[in-house]
Amino acid sequence: MLSTAQIRSRFPALARVHNQHPVAYFDGPGGTQVPTDVGEAMLDYLYHHNANTHWAYPSSVETDAMLAAARQAAADLLNAKAEEVVFGNNMTTITFHVSRALGRAWGPGDEVVVTELDHHANQAPWQALARERGITVRVARMRPEDGTLDWAHLESLVGPRTRLLAIGAASNALGTINDIPRATQLARTVGALTYVDAVHYAAHGLVDVQAWDCDFLACSSYKFYGPHAGILYGRSALLQGLDVPKLIPAPDEAPERLETGTQNHEGIVGIGAAIDFIASIGDGSTRRESLVSAMQALHQRGDDLIARLWTGLAAIPGVTLYGRTPGTGPRTPTLSFVKEGIHPTDVARRLTTSGLFLSDGDFYATTVIERLGHAATGVVRAGCACYTTEEEVDRLIHGVRAL
Repeated sequence: MLSTAQIRSRFPALARVHNQHPVAYFDGPGGTQVPTDVGEAMLDYLYHHNANTHWAYPSSVETDAMLAAARQAAADLLNAKAEEVVFGNNMTTITFHVSRALGRAWGPGDEVVVTELDHHANQAPWQALARERGITVRVARMRPEDGTLDWAHLESLVGPRTRLLAIGAASNALGTINDIPRATQLARTVGALTYVDAVHYAAHGLVDVQAWDCDFLACSSYKFYGPHAGILYGRSALLQGLDVPKLIPAPDEAPERLETGTQNHEGIVGIGAAIDFIASIGDGSTRRESLVSAMQALHQRGDDLIARLWTGLAAIPGVTLYGRTPGTGPRTPTLSFVKEGIHPTDVARRLTTSGLFLSDGDFYATTVIERLGHAATGVVRAGCACYTTEEEVDRLIHGVRAL
């Protein structure tokens, strides 16, 4: 198992100094830093193998093989089959693509259930179908007092007219982890499909589409140390039957039938390298075993760090924290807060003078921030990644206290 120091040695960004302070990146929920493994793999592809696919000359054959290897790596990450993995620009674009394909078979009387806790990438595509196809979108409430989903309300919304339940595995604003097996079982009881947003979760917890029994799941590798590219899992029969827009000469077999146009080959290679990087943190005789080991260890480290950060910030007068208190339920190492009398953007800007990089705003989890009462200003968000140290957490606590 790699130590934090060994992990940090592989991230060139951690050598950055700002205002004479080493930079501490707490902006991971919006996008993590990238290890050398990923950058080198992408450069190697562009410099030595760059070609389009499915032709007979060597660099095209090499491209096919490298994309296939990345697809298998993504399958290992999700515990899926390679033919169930689709690549795309990002989770948002992928979700719009899938929603419109599903929506071609829906109309008035059909319903989709979403949640207030979700990033709007798992709300807006389904809400667009209400305008385009006349379906009804029902929204399950979140509980502002602890940042969790109101399960009783969700269960009351899922019924015989429900065609799909769209739910996030974890909140990118609050770190709340949802019970996805419970959600998929709920949808199954009425014959509905499930679409899981695992963008935030995938960097902090082990995804298992088989155990979760979901129909679709999407994530983006830039949240787990990779490039800006997206991944979709879909059950084989569903991918093969989706009424997706495509060019007539394009492949008609899943998963490529969903990958419109020429893909971001170097980004896909980078996805594979990012997954191999995570696997290298853990131990195991197979990549999946190593990923399981790594994610379990990283989740425990994350729990320890977020507990330290929460306790430290909670002791500062004028600081209000949002989300589930560490130790009271499953969560990621991400939290949001406000400092009385200081605009969140000013908080983030002033912290940069100490080399502390944090994000502020609504993070496209707009409904969450509205329900917390901060629609006008947003909040400050801090997230811990695989390279975060206790010393950096203590620096952040000291920096907020100094405000």
